[in-house]
Amino acid sequence: QVQLVESGGGLVQAGGSLRLSCAASGRTISGYRMAWFRQTPGKERAFVASIRWSGNTNYADSVKGRFTISRDNIKKTVFLQMNSLEPEDTAVYICAASSLLVGLPTMEHQYDYWGQGTQVTVSS
Repeated sequence: QVQLVESGGGLVQAGGSLRLSCAASGRTISGYRMAWFRQTPGKERAFVASIRWSGNTNYADSVKGRFTISRDNIKKTVFLQMNSLEPEDTAVYICAASSLLVGLPTMEHQYDYWGQGTQVTVSS
């Protein structure tokens, strides 16, 4: 089992930055694909970014060049650095872990463990 706890959300003005953290407990996450999704009321979770243990990354087109995902396998923590934030980035950001052994999954059903999420609000 893997437990995921997000932190770092908050209120920021458009153009600002936030850094989200996802702390994992339980099993080691070094072999897991880790990802961030986001969700707004009434909508499905949307893929934001994912990372392999080796450091390979994948991003949604809407955040490329603005967001950076990284991980610290020793500290069992995943980060999402968000720059140049836009009001459209407002959402609950949710950390996820996948036990898939290949690729960088982007679909919700490909992930086994989920955190509770942290709210990010970007004002215009």
